[in-house]
Order: sequence, then structure tokens, then C-alpha cells
Amino acid sequence: MHHESDRTVVLTGGTGFLGTFLLSGLLERGYHVTVLGRSSKSLSLSDRLSGIVRWLGTNPEARLSAVEADFSKNHLGLDETTYRHLCASAGKIIHCASDTSFSERDRKRVMQTNVNSLSVLLAFAADTLVDHLYYISSAYACGRCEGICLETPIANDSFTNVYEESKAQAERIIRLRCKDCGIPLSILRPSIVYGHSETGMALNFNALYYVIRSLLYIRDIFIKDIAAHGGERSKKWGFQLDDAGILYMPLDIYLPSGGTVNLIPVDYFVDSTISIMEHAGMDGIYHLTNDHPPDMSTLIEYTQRFLRLRGVRAICDISQKTTPNPAEELFDHFIDPYRPYLSDRRTFDRSRTKTVPGCIDSPPLTYEVFERCMAYALASNWGKAVGFPK
Repeated sequence: MHHESDRTVVLTGGTGFLGTFLLSGLLERGYHVTVLGRSSKSLSLSDRLSGIVRWLGTNPEARLSAVEADFSKNHLGLDETTYRHLCASAGKIIHCASDTSFSERDRKRVMQTNVNSLSVLLAFAADTLVDHLYYISSAYACGRCEGICLETPIANDSFTNVYEESKAQAERIIRLRCKDCGIPLSILRPSIVYGHSETGMALNFNALYYVIRSLLYIRDIFIKDIAAHGGERSKKWGFQLDDAGILYMPLDIYLPSGGTVNLIPVDYFVDSTISIMEHAGMDGIYHLTNDHPPDMSTLIEYTQRFLRLRGVRAICDISQKTTPNPAEELFDHFIDPYRPYLSDRRTFDRSRTKTVPGCIDSPPLTYEVFERCMAYALASNWGKAVGFPK
């Protein structure tokens, strides 16, 4: 029999990609969820959540509530009565809110969201005498390294971008404060998350999607040139459209270190997170990663099949690298922030994660799953379709 606090969760980031699917998973399993968040320019937090649960087909009944909170202000910007009521009703806290920008120009905003706002969240956790705090970090908080990354505290101080740096700093701050306050803590480190493996649904279309979307955009430039101008400029660079409508698009993707792309579906993230939650005493750090990640050549094979392309290839030998053609220049510009993750030589130890009942291995990214996810992205116009959650 569950105690009431065992089934009560305060969730941050409930309108983001991971948080949205986690919210749905919690509600489907009978949890009472309070989402801390903000209104958008046009919708209140409550209206945003209503749109999300409709989109997901989830029936929250009376188990979902929204509290508009400000993590830059003491007591979450709430009045004393509301704050005390929230503290009294919180059982577990899942901190899923995050700014995922890699750009150095966004450093101030990323650090404010991912690091500086933690003091208010942790004060709230201490005031609630919370049963457990779950922090959604990133597998890439380990920073620049090679070999096996353990499910242990981060010791590295070298990072690929501000996002990795912020998540590492956040882990350190949370660990120290929770230890001082006696708050049970679990840190979950997912790798790159794509859509639902069974439905194809996704809320955001970054990371893996951005690579495929870039190739689609470039493909369409050359197909339009061939249709409108007979392809004179395209032929100059070796681009040809055959009678079956398949475009030969010579495009080399240079990946200096080889390696793989560590991808997991969002349903695996949700199921693993809830499995960890539902087994008491599961403190520690958990890698929600893929033990058998695909390499870029496999993803190129899938992409060419889906987009009806030929000629794209991954190269690791610099002697094969030639003067880039216009398509290669454009693609390199588009995917530069993601390049380190497309040829990753790190592997992620999952010894602790595998001890949790229900934390099975991530399902493989087959072509069928890839096609399902990309077809959904196209059908939703990359999140711009009417009725898509805002």
C-alpha cells in the first residue's frame, strides 16, 4: 500500500520535451503531479498543461495542478500561504527544467536557468522535508573525455559547451546541498533523447532531428534548382535527380574521431525514471543511455532511405576531406554545435542503473523507429502545425 507522499510529485520543466512525457507517464501511473512553471506570452501555465495533456491523450482527472513559480525569487515568488501549502503537499521533487542551448552567446541565460536558480529550488526542497529529489542532468555533464564514463560524481573541468558546463556545476551544487540538508538524491543522466519509439511523437525537434532537417533543407534547394532551372548549377557540383526521384547529393560529413551517437527514445527515459523513483533507497547517479548506440554511417543510411537520397557519407580520414561543395559548407554550418556528439568515443557505464528493477536496456533505433519519428516530425511541420502544443 502506498503512502500519499509516495504518489505525490512536484515537477519542474513540465512543459519541456522530457518533462511533458514524464508528466504523462506519471499521470498514467496514478501519481498526483504539481507542475511548477511559467505562463507563455499568450497562455497561462494551466492552459499550457491542458493543451499538452490533450495532445498526449492523457486524462489527468483531478491529479494535475499548476503553480506559476519564479525561480529567481525567494519562496518561488509565491505568497506565504501558497508556499506553505505547496511545501506541505510535496512528496517527491523532479527537477527537469533546463535551458539546453549550446551557444556561448546564451551563457548568461543558461547559467541563470541551470545553475543560479538552484538555490531557490533547494531551499524549497529543504522546507518541504521532501521524500526524495530527482535531478535530471545529462550524460554529457562528464565533459570532454574518452573511454568509460562512470556513474560517479564529475571530476572533469573541460567541457564542449556551456550546457555541459552548467549541468556539471548544477550536479556539484545539488549534491553538496542535499548532503548538508539530509535530502535523499538521485541524479539521472540521459543521453540524446528522440521521440517516442512506438508513436513517433516528440515535442521538440533538436539534436538528431536537426541533422536530418538540415539534410532535408539542402536536398530541397537542389531539387528546386533542377525543377526550375534544369539543374545547371546542381550538375556543376555533381548533383543529379534520377528517374525514380532519388537525388544524388555528394555530401561528405567529416567526423574526425569516428565513434557513435548515443540516442535513447523518450519512452525509455520515462520508464527508467519512474522505475528508479518507485524503488526506495535508489540514491545515486544513473546513466539513461544506450549500450549499443548507432554510428553516423547507420544514421546516414536511414536518412538517405527516408529522404530518397544517395551520395551522403561519413568520413573520418582527413586525407579524404576535399574542398567542400556548397551543400557541404551549408551542412557544416548547420550542424557544427552538434558535431562532437555525432562521433562520440565515450561509453557510459550503467552498472547502478542495471540494478534497478524495470530499467531494461534502451530499445535499438531500427529503421522502422527512425521512420516513425521522422514522419511525425514532418507531419507536425517540425512543431509548427496547428494544434501543436505551444
